[in-house]
Formats: sequence, structure tokens, C-alpha cells
Amino acid sequence: MLPRIYDPFEEMEEMINYLPSIRNNNSIQSQRGFVPAMDVYETKTAVMIETPLAGMSPKDVEVSVENGLLVIKGESKKEHEVEEKNYYRKEVRSGSFYRKVDLPKPVKEDEVTAEFEDGILKITCPKAEPSKSKKVSVKVVNKSKK
Repeated sequence: MLPRIYDPFEEMEEMINYLPSIRNNNSIQSQRGFVPAMDVYETKTAVMIETPLAGMSPKDVEVSVENGLLVIKGESKKEHEVEEKNYYRKEVRSGSFYRKVDLPKPVKEDEVTAEFEDGILKITCPKAEPSKSKKVSVKVVNKSKK
């Protein structure tokens, strides 16, 4: 598998495509989507991803890995949101979310696992064995004609 060339604008474009739609309703801004924060770190055996998704159900979250890209998407639903409330502050987010991130190391994509505990989605991506490089001798020939 060839390593992906990092494009700094690709993730930004994805985030822009999934920015929450914001509408003004009597000076109350209502968000209909969000981009979850994410921690990515490495242990001796795995690349770990943690993202807080408090109040969500695991059945509303989808995690996939393909070609070194991790995608987390889903939807947070508020069952009894009342628009007539006179909010002073409205920061609890609901709606759809999408997050895509390049994994920093090759992983065994078919062995990736995800757990939901105490509002934190924890994804374990076991590291793949690094491909061993081998030295190849190349004979240099002179093709110039004199």
C-alpha cells in the first residue's frame, strides 16, 4: 500500500461541506450539525482515536477505515427540543456530524475496533508491520555514443 500524500486542504474542504447550518430565530442561533473534537495518539501497538460524543447512542455512529483514512459520521438527535424556550445560551449541539482524518501510520484496517464508554468513542487501530525495505543493486550502463 502506498502512503497517501497529505493534502492540507482536503480535510478543510470536508469540514466546510459539513459545517452546521445556522439560522437566526429571534436572536437565537440554532445549530443543526457539528464537527466533533478528536484526539489521535499512538501506543506501542496501535493508533488510538478518542472523540467525545456525549448523549449519543452507538447505533447512531458509523466508523469506517479505508486506504489510511478514518471516517466518523452520525447523527445526534434531540427528542424533545422546544423552539419556544427563551434561551440565554444554547450550546448543546445536535444534528449530523462528519469527521475524516488521515491515520499517521499504516494500520490493520480489518482489525480496527470501536468502543463507546461514558460518552467517549474510542477507536483502536492496530498498527501494521512496517514494510521491510530491501537493498537492490542497480547496474549503471553508459548509453552515450562517442
